[in-house]
Amino acid sequence: MTSEQPMQSFQASDGLTLRYVVDDYTDPWRPAPTLFLLHAAMGSSRRLYKWIPVLARDFRVVRPDMRGHGQSDIPDTEKELSMNRLVQDVLGLAVHLGCERFHLAGSSAGAIISLQTALDYPDRVRTLGLFAASPGLKRTLIDPQQWIAKIKTKGMRAFIAESVDERFPAGTDAGFVRWFVDETSRMNPDFLCRFVPMMQGVDQSERLHEIRCPVLSVVPDSDPHIALSQYEVVRDGVPGCRFVVYHGFQHNITDVVPERCAGELKRFLFEKADTDE
Repeated sequence: MTSEQPMQSFQASDGLTLRYVVDDYTDPWRPAPTLFLLHAAMGSSRRLYKWIPVLARDFRVVRPDMRGHGQSDIPDTEKELSMNRLVQDVLGLAVHLGCERFHLAGSSAGAIISLQTALDYPDRVRTLGLFAASPGLKRTLIDPQQWIAKIKTKGMRAFIAESVDERFPAGTDAGFVRWFVDETSRMNPDFLCRFVPMMQGVDQSERLHEIRCPVLSVVPDSDPHIALSQYEVVRDGVPGCRFVVYHGFQHNITDVVPERCAGELKRFLFEKADTDE
């Protein structure tokens, strides 16, 4: 990857050092609306690099590495790991950047965290973009204990390599697949074995009606672990939700068709949001 912005850091409210990237190619004489992009589990800010050319001309794009991911520090077992903690990390970064209100979008686990942020802090989130996100993982087909057993037996790289066909359509660029496996295999397996069960316990479905900001939900229809009907819970529960289905794709739409996803989000933001801060 070329022309990467340098990573910056801030200290979360529990003392952990978290890292992030800001991509901003907006006109310097205009106030730039801020857009936070939250990556998926086993990912990092790097996984969203193809979104930047689409979005950063019109938005100050902030890409954090979630705690335990990428270059952010890994919390020890005595530090809290909960949905509330992950939401506080997002709010802490917003405070650090002096950002009162912001647009928020996420992929998979990052989208679930984004959704929780909009539920808990409705005055802070201007719009919400959800990509491949059901309202929590509790009612999905994901079996965290099966994942953990495979990781402990085979290691991260083998676990990811074996799941490639569940993530990407046939014919996906082989170079990209190798890069994806390399990137994902950097994940600390001990932390992942804590993170996935915590996420699997999340169920936001009963609170979806509380969402008041404009919401875009983009989902695949061929996900082996999350049925389309489980994605549709967001469509049916969020007032006025724009629901878009990408046909013939598995879970990792934000990796396989990143420009399409970013373009979808950009059109939604221009249509639904007043971009003047």
